[in-house]
Amino acid sequence: MTVQEYQRKQLLERVEREGATVGTAIPEEIDVQGETIDLRSFVFEIKRRETVPPGDRKRVEQAKRNLRRERRTRRQRLESDSISYQEGERLAEAIVGIDRALEALESLGPSDIEGEKQAKEAADQKRWMTFLKQALGHDEAGGAEPHGGPGGGPGSHGGRR
Repeated sequence: MTVQEYQRKQLLERVEREGATVGTAIPEEIDVQGETIDLRSFVFEIKRRETVPPGDRKRVEQAKRNLRRERRTRRQRLESDSISYQEGERLAEAIVGIDRALEALESLGPSDIEGEKQAKEAADQKRWMTFLKQALGHDEAGGAEPHGGPGGGPGSHGGRR
């Protein structure tokens, strides 16, 4: 017997509910595009480390892309296919398990160390330029700022850093 529309809506609501993954186990294995992946052991292997090692970054990013794609495929199937309620339950459970695995992989330390380094350098450079503008008496619009007296104007460090 095919899933009734109200049952389908309940299953879809379940997979989209905030906190749906709380208490959910990461599936032991999952088929992604015809390939069986030992998902739980992969996630735990990666999670053991504080950050993703450079050699594993591409592997982790690819796994996340594949999991997102698989989640979309299963959700679409749940939305539109003529399936039984039991199959809908299995799909919903798998989707929530995929979400749990994605959360675990997303919560890892910075996976793009080089990108993070560049962002920090850009922020440092911006702070330095702001400091120089203030020290040289220029406001944000590029005009001059009055610096009355020995203490200097707002933002001045009086020659100290």
